[in-house]
Amino acid sequence: MSRTSTSSSVPQLDGGWVEAIRHDLLNWYDHNKRDLPWRINRDPYRVWISEIMLQQTRVDTVIPFYDRFMKRFPTLNDLATADEEDVVKAWEGLGYYSRARNLHTAVKEVAASYGGEVPAEWNEISRLKGVGAYTAGAILSIAYNRRFPAVDGNVMRVISRWLSLKDDVAKVSTRKKIEALAVQVIPEDRPGDFNQALMELGALMCKPLNPACESCPVAAHCHARQQGIQAELPVKTKAKPPVPAAVTIGWITDGNHILLEKRPPEGLLADMWSLPTVETNPQEQTPGQTLRATLQERGFSVEMGAQLGELEHIFSHRRWQISLIEGVVVTTAEPLPDRYCWVSPGQWDQLALPNVYHKAIQLISTKREGSEGFQGRLF
Repeated sequence: MSRTSTSSSVPQLDGGWVEAIRHDLLNWYDHNKRDLPWRINRDPYRVWISEIMLQQTRVDTVIPFYDRFMKRFPTLNDLATADEEDVVKAWEGLGYYSRARNLHTAVKEVAASYGGEVPAEWNEISRLKGVGAYTAGAILSIAYNRRFPAVDGNVMRVISRWLSLKDDVAKVSTRKKIEALAVQVIPEDRPGDFNQALMELGALMCKPLNPACESCPVAAHCHARQQGIQAELPVKTKAKPPVPAAVTIGWITDGNHILLEKRPPEGLLADMWSLPTVETNPQEQTPGQTLRATLQERGFSVEMGAQLGELEHIFSHRRWQISLIEGVVVTTAEPLPDRYCWVSPGQWDQLALPNVYHKAIQLISTKREGSEGFQGRLF
């Protein structure tokens, strides 16, 4: 029984069309589904991990991260009892680190409140941190064979084309409508396979650009294809472009140690370790002046050096235009201020750093290794 029911605003789909879609799509899936590591069984924990990783991340990118993560935390209890820093480190490189922290929080709740068994009921699993409607539907249908929709961007695109829907998929109301339509198509006997087949079709055939209609197993049933408007669907309001921001990142040294700071607990890259980072206003101060003033407020007296380079990094809503500045600490407040630490070469690889700082370190490494007189490895 689905949580989503049809209403007067959601059309009742033709039974013959529904049966044809089910038959042709599942037949195609049975013969063409990709061999993915999370499909080796229907363990709800494994399904859960994969679905969180696949949010906003391509399948090919996720596979090595998934394998590494599952090797590190093979069971739900292993993840629940792990230190958060270890979890974030295992997630390193996937980005959107709030997903890892929310997952860790939710897994600990499952261990404490549900005896380590992932809930099989909608009202329980959907209350877990980081588990939205899509993730809950995916876990319940794939792991527990429950008839729930799992509507992500791929599925909204496919169903919009199948039914020639002109509704804006950026709207919540459209997602709810498509969830209700999806329920009508999902079969009672193979809901998990059908949901995965829908996602597979969107990933491999019904792509955003240049859909492979000639090879599509359900092209004969697609209303958009029949009308020749598949390239125009789905309708989606364009997202606002990322807001540009001038940012300074510091390579601050004290002998053979590098200064790291933990970012604020809220906002972009929350609670992640980073090189010292400040947003700057080039019209008021130079990048070095802004960073030096900020560090001075924290108790560090820093002699700023040369600019090591520039780079750009784009987040979903922010575009960082970055200046990389080196500096040497003259004096440090004692004890070391909260949320700061010194790292030596032996500690460097033990900490999880967001991709933007890996890019910065790589650029700095290239710059310094090319400088006359530079010796040794760059951590």
